[in-house]
Amino acid sequence: MQNQQEKSPTEFLNNVIGRPVLVKLNSGVDYRGILSCLDGYMNIALEQTEEWVNGQLKNKYGDAFIRGNNVLRNFYLVMFSLVIIELFGVC
Repeated sequence: MQNQQEKSPTEFLNNVIGRPVLVKLNSGVDYRGILSCLDGYMNIALEQTEEWVNGQLKNKYGDAFIRGNNVLRNFYLVMFSLVIIELFGVC
């Protein structure tokens, strides 16, 4: 039985929709933006997106779609990144 404060990954991700997030790709490129939707394959749609390479801002996009096969495979690493961004308001 889950503690009331514990959330499943699905519940957590549903709660961060509309919040600033950081998405790390296998290539080492980071995207920061507002999470607009996410599916079970880790396909991600962002709004107000910024592309960061080696810690430097490279581009700004209105909307961006990131295919799930480009996202780091470790789901918990991605979730950890989302938690950090959510807690500290980075982006």
